[in-house]
Amino acid sequence: MQNIIILVATHKQYPMPGDKMYLPVFVGAQNNPDEYQRLAALGYAGDASGDNISLKNKSYCELTAAYWAWKNLSAEYIGLVHYRRHFRGRASGSKQNRILTCGEADELLKDCNVLLPKKRRYFIETNRGQYIHAHHAEGLVNTRKVIAARCPEYLVAFDKVMDKTSGHRFNMFVMKSDVFGKYCEWLFGILFDVEKTLDISGWSPKEQRVYGYLAERLLDVWLLKNGVEYRDIPYMFMEKQNWAKKIADFLARKFNGHGDE
Repeated sequence: MQNIIILVATHKQYPMPGDKMYLPVFVGAQNNPDEYQRLAALGYAGDASGDNISLKNKSYCELTAAYWAWKNLSAEYIGLVHYRRHFRGRASGSKQNRILTCGEADELLKDCNVLLPKKRRYFIETNRGQYIHAHHAEGLVNTRKVIAARCPEYLVAFDKVMDKTSGHRFNMFVMKSDVFGKYCEWLFGILFDVEKTLDISGWSPKEQRVYGYLAERLLDVWLLKNGVEYRDIPYMFMEKQNWAKKIADFLARKFNGHGDE
């Protein structure tokens, strides 16, 4: 059995998977030390020990858990999911019972180094158009400028991914540790540079999550440029989703302009 740790990023107490490979991580722990101490007593880890960016959680979202794992954890495979979104396994029954198990992950990783959630498909919208209609365009525009200055060899891949009508979302993955390390080094280098170019102080709390949103788009850029093979597997939401509203909001943003994603 391979050594797999999948972080479950959360900002509150929530029912967690019982499988031993899952590690609940309270994100933004440095912003809320009292709540972290309460959850630590329940077995939750925090993103504020060692080398960390816990204070940036409001704009980096679950990525503060990824950064903490990159700098402080050791395992053959590192993964990241969200308390409301999990990879789906083969079992039936309640949603908790259907979460991917260690045995299932181990089997899937025998012939690949990366597991990702099935792509989200926009059909009538490119990744670039969807981002610009859902968020402040400045974030994506500045990201391309940073890539051009920092690692121009990624520009072709960036533009190809932005022109596609589908992509991996949610910052969910399981990666072999060396792949994870290379990805994090590239990703956070770019995001930290983009952060220097943006003033998000006047943005809404939701739009201040900009670096989490950007990372969702950058994953496919890195995979494409480096020729990394991966396997897409099903995922599920732990809470009920209002798909009619999501679709209506998507169409409204496309034809009427910017709004929250």
